[in-house]
Amino acid sequence: MSLPAADDLFRPTARAEEAAAAPRAEPEDDQDGRKKPSGRVRHDEKMTVYITSDELLDLEHARLVLRRSHGLAVDRGRVVREAVALVLADFEARGDESALVRRLTEE
Repeated sequence: MSLPAADDLFRPTARAEEAAAAPRAEPEDDQDGRKKPSGRVRHDEKMTVYITSDELLDLEHARLVLRRSHGLAVDRGRVVREAVALVLADFEARGDESALVRRLTEE
């Protein structure tokens, strides 16, 4: 029995032309100079976050409410990216008075 070589396991899955043509996730600034979330584009970076079952249910519930009540068919990743953008914008604007600092110092 032979195992695949590293080159076989880590080979590119898309041709270079296709990868170059796909829109890249680059933060843009909105009219107020704040960074906008990347939205629905190809993302090159990946991060794994572990959450509780209740947090996952809350996230899924929010996604379903967005779909049902607002007609927004978004995936959980998009909801998380938007939430991260909101928290980071608040932190950048308000610093020590931001919701992020308040919540992290409450622990």
